[in-house]
Amino acid sequence: MAEKMEANVLLVDDEEQFLEVLSERLETRGLHVNSVTSGEDAVAQVEDTNFDAIVVDLAMPGINGIETMKQIKEKRPDLEIIILTGQATVKTGIEAMKLGAEDFLEKPVDLNVLLEKISNAKHKRMLVLEKKSQDEMKEILKSKSW
Repeated sequence: MAEKMEANVLLVDDEEQFLEVLSERLETRGLHVNSVTSGEDAVAQVEDTNFDAIVVDLAMPGINGIETMKQIKEKRPDLEIIILTGQATVKTGIEAMKLGAEDFLEKPVDLNVLLEKISNAKHKRMLVLEKKSQDEMKEILKSKSW
């Protein structure tokens, strides 16, 4: 049996059947999965919930994956985003990474690769939040003249 990993993940894809299958596969590995079918819904979700990683499809009606990522990063720069696509180009991958994507994967995605990327994203986010907390503590101590 595969090793279980705890993480809170948001899946964003307009293909409901893909979402259902991927959610089920991730949940059997111990992840808590929320899934939405639009970029707009994803942006709304991040306001209320802390996610360890967000997996976003590139091509969606309404706001696409890149725009979804931009809007999420504006609201929550601490969140790590993995872009998924069935129509990858090197140019798109580079653009996504420049704009702050944690990674860029092609469909069909290998579950073990995705799990590794989610684990990496969770770890990176934890380090960023830990550093932010330490910086805030330093500022408090500095203001108290410690």
